Amino acid sequence: MTHRNRRAFLGLGLGAVPAAAWPDGGPPAPVAAPRTAGRALARLRHGNARYAAGHSRHPHEGRGWRRSLARGQHPFAVVLGCIDSRVPPEHIFDQGLGDLLVIRSAGHALDEAVLGSVQYGVEELGVPLVVVLGHERCGAVSAAVRQVRTGAPVHGHLTRVVDEIAPAARGTRFTAGDWVENAVRANISRVCARLTRDGAFGTATVTGALFDLDSGKVRFHRA
Repeated sequence: MTHRNRRAFLGLGLGAVPAAAWPDGGPPAPVAAPRTAGRALARLRHGNARYAAGHSRHPHEGRGWRRSLARGQHPFAVVLGCIDSRVPPEHIFDQGLGDLLVIRSAGHALDEAVLGSVQYGVEELGVPLVVVLGHERCGAVSAAVRQVRTGAPVHGHLTRVVDEIAPAARGTRFTAGDWVENAVRANISRVCARLTRDGAFGTATVTGALFDLDSGKVRFHRA
């Protein structure tokens, strides 16, 4: 399979759609997505500021925009976040359809499927920014801290999640302050470092972020 064909395949059927498919004369002209990490990060910052202030615009959700996306997707950031129901990336960054490539696992734990998904966004879609999004009072991190503290076994598939986060829990055991919150921050940094070292992600910028559940604000930091 050629590189071009592979991109078409991975684009999930992103061929051109005839204008006749839209009875109103065709979809709206696409809005250019940020193509640099700095501009992508600025858009996320602005979106989060709107969300935290209660002024979300809910962009790119209309029927015309949805139709335009049938021709192709151009997300401007990959967000690797936690599965926590209180931390949906499209909401907290006030973005819409086609804006973000979102990957979620408990405690943003890494495995080959997650890494392959990040690589798809960077290599095939040309996304310039990868955000590792953690949050306060993370249940997955709390489970890892509990396992390190008590030594109690974890059962089933959760073992893999806890094993991925446990190094951050062990590394912060004797750090002053709240152990879980320290481990949350350490886990973000650890995942960022692993992605930054991985040559599969080329020149994409990797940035860590921490979501405050109470204020709705996101704090960013470079890996």
